[in-house]
Amino acid sequence: MQTSRPQPAARPEWFRELSRFAKPDVHKSLWQLANTFIPYIALWVLMILTVQHGYHYGITLALAAIAGGLLVRIFIFFHDACHSSFFASAKANRILGYIAGVLTFTPFRDWQKSHLKHHGTAGDLDNRGSGDVWTMTVEEYESAPWTRRLAYRLYRNPLILFGLGPAYMFLVSNRIPHKHAGKKERRSVLITNISLLVLILVASWAIGFWTYVKIQIPVLLVAGTIGIWLFYVQHQFQGVYWARHEDRDQIKVALQGSSHYKLPAPLQWITGNIGLHHIHHMYPRIPNYNLQECYEAIKPLQEVPHLTLRKSFHCLRMRLWDEANQQLVGFSRAKKESEQGKPLRAG
Repeated sequence: MQTSRPQPAARPEWFRELSRFAKPDVHKSLWQLANTFIPYIALWVLMILTVQHGYHYGITLALAAIAGGLLVRIFIFFHDACHSSFFASAKANRILGYIAGVLTFTPFRDWQKSHLKHHGTAGDLDNRGSGDVWTMTVEEYESAPWTRRLAYRLYRNPLILFGLGPAYMFLVSNRIPHKHAGKKERRSVLITNISLLVLILVASWAIGFWTYVKIQIPVLLVAGTIGIWLFYVQHQFQGVYWARHEDRDQIKVALQGSSHYKLPAPLQWITGNIGLHHIHHMYPRIPNYNLQECYEAIKPLQEVPHLTLRKSFHCLRMRLWDEANQQLVGFSRAKKESEQGKPLRAG
């Protein structure tokens, strides 16, 4: 239970420079929509043709993998719309949010509320559970009943987290309003669900239900798996920052609690620069197309340690927060050190 309100963290001198990158550019916005939606639609046409003309389903799946990557990029636009950063117009952001939300099976207002709460509680040990990956401390895990420990181990299993997880989240969970959802959030879920039903009915009439399913499901699962992986490594890495509510420092949450995921150029394009997550948490109103420019212009942002693609897979072993030593540890290391009565070490 929180006992006091944390004092606002002192902003660094260079913080004010961030505001000049938080200005939406309609030309950049429209170009991003064109270079993403057009090839996405073209891939759908190609996939429909491969199914209807009896080509090997492997060809369809290969095209679906590419389309899934583009759907990740569309979700980044959706994400920017939730922060009112993609367009200067609130109405334009809302329209984009609902359209991209239908394509990604995600209700705009409902996800927006949950995500904005995530920004307000990221790195806060006393307020976990809002739009984040379930993370237990070592002490909580050791004192939990076996049923809860089993549930946590299953949840943290990569086959479930990145396999069944995307299917459950986008096909089931997103169909239901989040806890404490208000009228606008519930309405957005209803609008999205009705829109999806209409889309499925129209697609079934135009190309056939099973043709639609054979394309939509792999595209959505590829995008969902990539999306959940990105969200995982953004806040689950060695050196991450967590603190109790009264000690939480918002600047540290951004610079130490959010990763700089340095990806190869093609993957950085697909993921809409979201790997520069430390900048996003420092100043959420910066649109995705300005993040790289911001990074290159402000030297302190470049001094944040980066996470490479190869090193990011080691994050899968980090499953519990060792509060005493302020680090993430694995199940085996936590058990071993606990039995020996030694301080926990990473791994």
